[in-house]
Amino acid sequence: MTLWNSKEIAEATDGKVTSDFEVTGLSIDTRSLKKGDLFIALKDVRDGHDFIPAAMEAGAGGVLGETAPEDTPAVTTEDSATALEDLGVYARDNRKALRIGVTGSVGKTSVKDALHVMFSAFGKTHKSIKSFNNHFGVPITLATIPKDAKFAVLEMGMNHAGEMSGLSKLAKPQIAIINNVVGAHLAHFENVEGIADAKAEIIDGMDAGDILILNGDNEHTPRIRQKTQSANLRVMTFGHSETDDVFISGSQTRADGGGLTCRIGSADIDVTLNVLGEHWFMNAAACLAMAHAADLDLQKAAEALAHIVPAPGRGDTHALSIDGKSITLIDESYNANPTSMRAAFSAVALRPGRKLALLGDMYELGADELALHRALAEPLVEAGFERVFMAGECMRMLMGALPQSMRAGWSSKPQTLLTKLKGELREGDVVLIKGSNASG
Repeated sequence: MTLWNSKEIAEATDGKVTSDFEVTGLSIDTRSLKKGDLFIALKDVRDGHDFIPAAMEAGAGGVLGETAPEDTPAVTTEDSATALEDLGVYARDNRKALRIGVTGSVGKTSVKDALHVMFSAFGKTHKSIKSFNNHFGVPITLATIPKDAKFAVLEMGMNHAGEMSGLSKLAKPQIAIINNVVGAHLAHFENVEGIADAKAEIIDGMDAGDILILNGDNEHTPRIRQKTQSANLRVMTFGHSETDDVFISGSQTRADGGGLTCRIGSADIDVTLNVLGEHWFMNAAACLAMAHAADLDLQKAAEALAHIVPAPGRGDTHALSIDGKSITLIDESYNANPTSMRAAFSAVALRPGRKLALLGDMYELGADELALHRALAEPLVEAGFERVFMAGECMRMLMGALPQSMRAGWSSKPQTLLTKLKGELREGDVVLIKGSNASG
């Protein structure tokens, strides 16, 4: 299906058409470009205009850039980055999809993916790919909303004040959720209250009467809620209090998932989950709050949540055979902060078998980063881990805080620990691998 034609692109960006063309997708990277994509030549670390010939050779349907080689089907504009935003705004204003904004300190990608599963039960649903949640990712997500989509789930991230405000004004979410506020990206903020204020900037792009969903269990929610008053937003909460709009009245865990009951108004909605970890109870409640806000059939929404699977690097499970030994690998390698570390430990604790961990440094934690690494020792002990391998300079602090019997080894880089890890494996072991993305 055609996503854009050259006339629409020129109208959206105030650009000039060299020759008519149609495209079925959008790309800013020739390595992931698909045949028929519009290649947008951005100037970042590298100048995307240098890659236009490679993009055309890979099958691009056309180019959006400041210049283009002769005989290349293109729309040229004064500034490619501004043109990308213009495309996003044009799509936002001309597509019929309900725009859903998702942010939070931890778990926003998991919630975004879960919302995609849930909304897909009600109609065609578009979502941010991977973690496309920054000044490039959000306009890309907007600009790729299909013309027949009913819902669009947009992830929005930030690591400094002011960033969320710009993204929200671009996306203008009609329903938004702040999944939680915890100490992530502390290197860029004085305290967690500063993070709460920065997350609350999602309000800036919302109109009066739009709905903001907040975590009723989070201590910073009253602070955020106060900021919604001048914006005349409707506020809904989810959590473990009877005063929450979506009240988790009961939950049960199993080795391969769990279940919960949510009271919404006078209805009790049961949810079965096939993903591991108690943090998924709150994620599921957040999804039901979103379904409630969108006036969807709550029972149908709950049934859809049974089809959630973890995204790669965010808790996906692999059964492996290494040197003839059957082990279970829990891949949490995409990212890490103190809250998500504890959630991963608790989830692995539910599984049978001896538990080992290979942990990498947590990044952007600010002045208290060493203490926050050291503080992981107690939850590791409580979760029943027997051996812990540690990689990175900050993880030295965890090494010293662990009981001697749990210290399996330390290295500056995780790859150098793999041989030692393999040497310690036993039949039936459960291995957790987790660290910030930059830890490798």
